[in-house]
Parts: sequence; structure tokens; C-alpha cells
Amino acid sequence: MGFHTTVTGTARIGADRELKHAVEGYWAGRLSREELHRVAADLRRSGRQQLLAAGLDSIPVNTFSYYDQMLDMAATLGALPPRVAAIADPLDRYFAAARGTADVLPLEMTKWFDTNYHYLVPEIGPDTVFGLDAATVLADLAEALADDVPARPVVIGPITFLGLSKGVDDLVPLDRIDDLLPLYEQLLTDLAAAGAEWVQIDEPILVTDAHDGLAALAERVYSRLSAVAARPRLLVQTYFGDAGDALAALGRTDIDGVGVDLVRGSVATVEAAGLADKLVVAGIVDGHNVWRTDLDAALAVLTDLRPHVGTLAVSTSCSTLHVPYSLAPETGLDDVLRGWLAFAAEKFDEVVALSRALTDGRDAQAAAFDAARAALATRADDPRRHDADLRARLAGLTDADRIRTAATQRQELSRAHLALPTLPTTTIGSFPQTGDIRAARARLRAGTLDAEQYRAQMEAEIAAVIALQEQIGLDVLVHGEPERNDMVQYFAEQLTGFFATANGWVQSYGSRCVRPPILFGDVQRPAPMTVDWAVYAQGLTDKPVKGMLTGPVTILAWSFVRDDQPLAQTADQVALAIRDETLDLQEAGIGIIQVDEPALRELLPLRATERAAYLEWAVNAFKLSTAGVNDETQIHTHLCYSEFGDVIGAIADLDADVTSIEAARSHMEVLDDLNAIGFAAEVGPGVYDIHSPRVPAAEEMTTLLAEALAAVPADRLWVNPDCGLKTRTTAQVTAALTAMVDAAKAVRA
Repeated sequence: MGFHTTVTGTARIGADRELKHAVEGYWAGRLSREELHRVAADLRRSGRQQLLAAGLDSIPVNTFSYYDQMLDMAATLGALPPRVAAIADPLDRYFAAARGTADVLPLEMTKWFDTNYHYLVPEIGPDTVFGLDAATVLADLAEALADDVPARPVVIGPITFLGLSKGVDDLVPLDRIDDLLPLYEQLLTDLAAAGAEWVQIDEPILVTDAHDGLAALAERVYSRLSAVAARPRLLVQTYFGDAGDALAALGRTDIDGVGVDLVRGSVATVEAAGLADKLVVAGIVDGHNVWRTDLDAALAVLTDLRPHVGTLAVSTSCSTLHVPYSLAPETGLDDVLRGWLAFAAEKFDEVVALSRALTDGRDAQAAAFDAARAALATRADDPRRHDADLRARLAGLTDADRIRTAATQRQELSRAHLALPTLPTTTIGSFPQTGDIRAARARLRAGTLDAEQYRAQMEAEIAAVIALQEQIGLDVLVHGEPERNDMVQYFAEQLTGFFATANGWVQSYGSRCVRPPILFGDVQRPAPMTVDWAVYAQGLTDKPVKGMLTGPVTILAWSFVRDDQPLAQTADQVALAIRDETLDLQEAGIGIIQVDEPALRELLPLRATERAAYLEWAVNAFKLSTAGVNDETQIHTHLCYSEFGDVIGAIADLDADVTSIEAARSHMEVLDDLNAIGFAAEVGPGVYDIHSPRVPAAEEMTTLLAEALAAVPADRLWVNPDCGLKTRTTAQVTAALTAMVDAAKAVRA
């Protein structure tokens, strides 16, 4: 039995971040385990009911997670790291692997393909003993079937699981795949016995060339899994791109269906893959961005594809984990812009409209198609998308606008100007966003706190942060960013061409949520955005205070970006706004300016053949944003939580004076990559993992600094945490930074 209308997966954090609040309450001891489980059950049930009410006839389940789906799969397969094994309680063991404890280091964390979602990286070694624990998957299935839901359990496939894992003791995790397949065979048998008619096995790694021979491996793995005697029907789901040769390889197996991304992938690949006897789940509605689907164009694609496949189902291109829940709370949207958009709830309706039009004809869904056609027609001539002055300025740019003088000359001048000690200590930018700060921001929005009162409170917070840093003994200070709700949204709210949502939350990792702004038009900076705050902070201390900005690539990566022009053009628009801000900061006496690009790796295309073009425009946008300042002004940048090896050359090409980079969880591995390309600028590899509540001892950071000094000479080494401190408590930050300064002093001595 097939199905016709579904989605690849859904968000799990809750439309009002219910899971975030519950999980954090459990961690803090404010919420019992039973209450946490009750919140989770309510979210699962309401999510299933929403999909049923929208008209879907196959509902993905086991897409819920308390923290991360890769971590869930590691627990299901018995592949949690040995260092958490002594923790008897399964839930606390799970959270220890995610966040660490006072005595246990957490798993590494990195980006999920080219999204802003972070996953926990399983560790697989030659001694990893796999063992199936399917209790959670089976419980989710039973819960759905009890509610008469046509449930389709979703699990991460063995190729993706191992392909995205980290090898221990020089092991290549994919070499263990034959040890893992019996567990998947047993899981399929168990799910069939529990009543599952279909199982979705996610293999997004097949749209990449991360490993050689993926197509052949897919054919071997799924020939074996499809041969399991008592199993549900198998849907192998790909997303985030074109599966290429792997799709034809899957077509040669006895699986029952394949899921394809038709937003980023090629229809021709699907038509040529030999899928005439298979269900094809066509991901024609974009699950990765927020723009309304052109229903006429999508229906034409589906109509052309239908003769080439066995059965055709309509779906989203990927899980709606990556977009907000609904447009309903966005009362600040003008009607024209609202018409251009579709969040998750609206995408569910688009999927159903396309499926029914495919079955019953376009006229059966005339209202939906007419509304989409009318809304999209307003985009072409909207004046917010065509700023003549900005476009003239962009047209006048030359190569000289992206070039600074030689790095060695700049280094000599900035060192003389700043007079910093060897191994200077600093932080990445943000300090804890306390309850008082968040309450003040909420009162400002509600109108119960006026702008003058709000500013006075934020200045008091800045003064406290400056005083704390001086007390700890840091060398280069930051103002702590209390006035910033988010490192991208803060700037989006002050630039033209952006809309900042009221409730457009998406999960970034664990309980961390962000509200990506919507970049819909041409971008200009009407006025300085950060100068007053930086100047106020610098006036409180004789030590240098960094000006803190977010780079153009990260602003694009962490926004929902317009799809009507090349990303490179949009990046240069944002870069000009940041360039103007750097010049104003310099004019105001700020001698160090940090332009963060943590998302440089995130937007890297999944296929190697497309990467050079991306890195060229990404690097050029950064250089446009930073190349206007004088040689004495020191430009910093920051990168975190990515596989840096793929972009290591581009990191050097950014031509920043100082690069701070995540390194604590990976024990300075990135420094070897930098040395391999002859990186000669100053670098601050993180010695303190801020994504865990764990406070490392000074001795631990001293060891990391010793490892760093084995790769980088002392006159080029900075000492800093991995990332901003926004998510930590003041007590944690004070203890950790004190230990960090002590470590730096010990190594200097």
C-alpha cells in the first residue's frame, strides 16, 4: 500500500519553545522527569494531529528528540561514548553525552550538512560494541498507532550515521558498516511486528561526495536490507540536494520507495534512475526556506515526473525542522510580504494542494493556486527589492575595495598600537543573557519600559561586564552585547530589506533556538548600529574593547534569504553595510573590530565541484566588509562548530589579523590544518567549550595551550573560549574565565 501526501519530518521544539523550557527546567531541577515526558508526549501528539488535520495520509514519527536525532541514533545503536557508560540512568546518560558533566566531556558538535542545525558527532572506534535498543522507536510507533495515525517511523540510515561519525584510533567509521547492518535488520523486523507498514530510512549523505563509492555502498546496503523477510516497506529518503548516481543504485535494489529533493535536485536524475516500480516521494515544497511555492510550476514538474515512476507522493524537500511553525503569530507582516511566505503550517497546506491537484486536477484546488499566483506576482515590481542608489554603489566597486596592505605590515603596526602581552586573553563577544536582561527587553517590547530606561539598564550591564573582565584580568575586553537579542537578528532589525519575526523560532541545537530574520529586499544601513555601545564600553576602561559585528556570510546563512538573485549579490549588499559600520567604529576610536563568520563552512556546497565558486564570493564579501579600515586597526574574525578542513584555505584568504576558532572539543586538531597551508596570521584556538555547562580547570586549559604552542608560536597565539558566552551563567563564566587567565599566566611563565 502506498501513500500520496506526506512530509519528510517536522520540528520538535514546540511552536512556543515548550520543549526548550521543559528540558532546561529538567536540567535545572525545576521540572520532574515525569513532567518533562508529559510535555514531550503532548508535543508529539499535537504534531501528529496537525499533520492529520492538514490532510496528510502518511505521518512521520520518531522525529521527536530531546536533544538531537544523531545522538538518538547513537543511543539506539549502542554507540554512546564509553565515558558516559557509568551513568546508570539512560536519560541522564544521554544528556551527559550531549552536554557533558563536571567529570565527562561531551561529544563534538558540528553543522548538519549546509543548515544552521548542529548535530552531535558519534564516536566510533574499533572497540565500539553495537547493540540495538529500539525502545524509543517502538514507543513512538505504538503511541501513534494508538491514536489511529498512519505512522511511518523515521530513522537515520547506516551510511549517513557512520559517514557523519568521528573515527577513534584512526578507524574510518564506514569500515564498521557490516557490523551495524544486523541491527538495522533486527530493527526492521521489530517495527514490522509492531505494526509499521512503512519505515523511512534517512540517507542525506547520498547527496554529497563526502566519501568515495557512496553509490555502490548504497546498492550493497539496501540490497541486503530490502532482503529482510519480515519487514515493513522501505522508503530511503534523500534531501538537501541531488542524489546523482546513488539514486539509480537504489533503484536497482528491492526497496519500495525513494524520497528525493526536487527543490535542489534534478528531475532528470529521477527520471533516469529506473524507478518505474517504486514509490517516489517528491520533495517539491521547500522545507529549507520560507518562500511560498509556485504551485503552477511545481504541478508542472510533478505532472512530467509521474509517468517515470511507479507511484508519486508529494512532500517537502526536507524536514520542516529548519523553518518556523506558522505565519499566524506574525502580526507585524504587511500583507504583500506575508503573501510571499510559507512557514511549516503553510507548507503542509501546499503539499496537500499539490497532491490533490495532481490527483483531481488543478481546478479542484483553484483557490489555492489563484492565491499563490496572485501573491507571487507582487514580488516582481516591489520597490523594496530594487534600490537604485545601492546598486549603483555596487556597480562601482573595484578589486581595490577588497584588498588591505600586507599582513606583516599591519601586524607590526597593530602590535605597536595595542601593546598586548604574549598570549593575550579575550572572549568571543557575548556575556550571559541574564533573566534581568531578557525581562528588560520584553518590557521594552511591551511598552512598560521606555527607550531611555532600557538604555540605562543595558549600560549598567555593560559596566558590570567590563568590571568583571578587569577583575578576572583579561587583556582585550568586550562590552558583552546585552542589548543584542541575537547576533544576526540584532543587525537585521536595523538594516533595510529584512523582516524580523515575532515568533519564528527554529532549533539550532539542543534547547538553543534562534529566530532567523527574513531577507526579502535590498540591504542598506540607514544609521550606525553598534558604535554608541562600543564607545560607552571603551570609556569605562583603559584596556582595548573590541567592536563586535557579524559578517555578511553568516548574516545570509542565519537568515531566510531572498531567492530571486544570486547569493553573491546579496552578500555584497550586506558587506557594504558592515563596511560602513567598521569605518564608523574606527572613527570613534575602536582599535579592534571583530567581524564574525562562524557560518563560512555552513553554506559550503555539498558537491566539491561547486565549492570554489562559493568560497570565492564568500571570501570576497568578507574582505569587502573589512578592507576599508586603516592598517593600525586590528580585524578579528571568529569561526565555530564546523568541519574546518574543507574551508581551511578560505579561512586564510579572509586575511583577518586574528582568527579565533573552535578547538576545545577537538583538542586543537584545526591547528594542524592551518599549518598545512602555511597560515601565518594570529590565531585563537578555543581552550574552553562554552556549549557545555562544565567548567574546565586551569590545568586542563594549560594542557590545551601546550598542544596549541606545539603548532603555533607564542607571538601568534591568543587565548579565548570556543564561542560567545550568551548561553552560560555568570557563575560558570566567572569560574571558567578565571581558570583561562590563570592558564595563560602559567604558560607565559
